[in-house]
Amino acid sequence: MPNHLLATEVADFPATLRAHADLLRGRSVIVRKAERIDIECVVRGYLAGSAWEEYRRAGTVCGQPLPAGLVESERLPEPIFTPAIKVDEGHDENIGTARMAALIGADLARELERLSRAIYAAAAEYALARGIILADTKFEFGLLDGRPILIDELLTPDSSRFWEVEHYAPGRPQDSLDKQPLRDWLTASGWDREPPAPALPPEVVARIAGKYAAAYERLTGHGRVLSAEC
Repeated sequence: MPNHLLATEVADFPATLRAHADLLRGRSVIVRKAERIDIECVVRGYLAGSAWEEYRRAGTVCGQPLPAGLVESERLPEPIFTPAIKVDEGHDENIGTARMAALIGADLARELERLSRAIYAAAAEYALARGIILADTKFEFGLLDGRPILIDELLTPDSSRFWEVEHYAPGRPQDSLDKQPLRDWLTASGWDREPPAPALPPEVVARIAGKYAAAYERLTGHGRVLSAEC
């Protein structure tokens, strides 16, 4: 679908930016400027993270009833759409589709749900062929000339939950190739989620960098781009 990305290689940047190629190479992109829609469009195909916590407590995920008897990390009968609203402080707030429609209009809300489900389905199929389960992910959209376009990061370890097929087993937490191990470490450290966050030991940084690199390699087929020292 139409998206914000224009260029990723410095050679394709405007001349004024190519003059700073050494600074920009490998860490910058050129994008269209859009009017951001302040809704995170989350699609969940598996029961994990905060979704599992809510289901265990109430039998729902973001207020949507689910069948009884599901276990942690289990594949859902059908992927579910669970939008969230951005807030100025703290974590994003899960909202229902009715509130989403009230905030941005029913037509736009339906279109963003349709697009989110379609992208998730295509991405999950792509990832599975490469040995990765896309458990859940989030998309962000903006308006350009009055039409929705895809913006922000897409299908990254920061915005998705990746599991390796060969190690997947429902009924327990999975060893994720994403930021979940960082969340787990912070929880185990006793951090109360108030600033300042604890400093990360080098071995934790190295382990998480390795997981991000593994996800990149499996999904793209490219060689390692991150080292244990980054």
